Amino acid sequence: MKQLSVDVAVIGGGPAGLAAALSAKAEGAQKVMIIERNHELGGILQQCIHHGFGLHRFKAELTGPEYAQRFINELDDTDIETLLETMVLEITPERKIYAVNSEQGMMEISAKAIVLAMGCRERTRGALQIPGSRPAGVFSAGTAQRFVNIEGYMPGKRAVILGSGDIGLIMARRFTLEGAKVEAVVEVLPYAAGLTRNVVQCLEDFDIPLYLKSTVIHIHGKDRVEAVTIAEVDDAWNPIPGTERVIECDTLLLSVGLVPENELSSHAGVKLDPVTNGAYVNEHLMTTIPGIFACGNVLHVHDLVDNVSKEAERAGKYAGRYAMGTLQKPEKWVKVVAGDNVRYVVPHEISLTEPVEFFLRVQRPQDDVIVDVGGVRTVRERSVRPSEMLNIKLTPEQLQNFTGDTFVIQVKDRKEAEQSA
Repeated sequence: MKQLSVDVAVIGGGPAGLAAALSAKAEGAQKVMIIERNHELGGILQQCIHHGFGLHRFKAELTGPEYAQRFINELDDTDIETLLETMVLEITPERKIYAVNSEQGMMEISAKAIVLAMGCRERTRGALQIPGSRPAGVFSAGTAQRFVNIEGYMPGKRAVILGSGDIGLIMARRFTLEGAKVEAVVEVLPYAAGLTRNVVQCLEDFDIPLYLKSTVIHIHGKDRVEAVTIAEVDDAWNPIPGTERVIECDTLLLSVGLVPENELSSHAGVKLDPVTNGAYVNEHLMTTIPGIFACGNVLHVHDLVDNVSKEAERAGKYAGRYAMGTLQKPEKWVKVVAGDNVRYVVPHEISLTEPVEFFLRVQRPQDDVIVDVGGVRTVRERSVRPSEMLNIKLTPEQLQNFTGDTFVIQVKDRKEAEQSA
């Protein structure tokens, strides 16, 4: 078995892994390595040929491959080592990585710090338990995206899309532009799960119907999908008898959520958040295993790749400091708690001594609100939506005003909050 030693090992060569590796190198880590299972860097961005990336980071509207290439170009100017077509099999709490590829065979890589940047995967039909046979024509939205944008194949001619996540919305437009007919987008929630701009640009601009509070209850067809039955649902997501409707189609795309790829993390003993399915991290983005950091969609599913890059740069910076022995350990950690109408907050612990940046999502849509950040800062928002992540920064000076035992972040109705004050 080949044995290697590095300062910082980054697992995953997508947008998070690229940004983390460059940041660790800029922080002073001497030997940085990216381990990527695909044959090229860039991750999921390589199949996202639509525009809308980089508006925050580069002040330019880029496609996914263009966004990735900007980081790859930066990488080319460094001595960061890249192992492509390399599968990581195991990570140990002692920061040993066991990986394999066809060129070097089995490898044991000892790292002073590890950054987890494996991204996420799509939920499948098996997770939904939709009744019916197993005909051809049922795809996850991301798989269909790869077929169309990279492989050059059209999965079908008449499609129904279950779920209004961003990938599903984008594929509704993509199918339409390629000449297919999108019969409907069906969403179990009472609101669209994707970004508002995607609802407008991908559905409304192409007159594609969106059925809310509805779901697919049966898939028809033996060899190929012939139709699906949809029905309205009640507040408990149970189909309402009498609301069934059959839609003829040859393709069903599933856009029903993303799950962080954390099998390696859990096997290494990293504590996972049951809400995000990502790692439990402190403000340095270090997990519960010393020297192992997490960022990007393996930590929590993001809405914008710009936020992925921003978060990954922080993880890479602190991983670089840890590897060099310069990361200061605070005297105590304060637990961060998700309060009213907050689904989750990252990070889960803060020190109150350094600038901190929170990423959070709400549980339900709400208009004209105040986000109370630990009682030390309030942020007014005209509206909050589960599909749109909130990003709030605090300075050490603001954190000095905190006096409690747990740092609670909550969303309040603005008028009620002002009256009670």
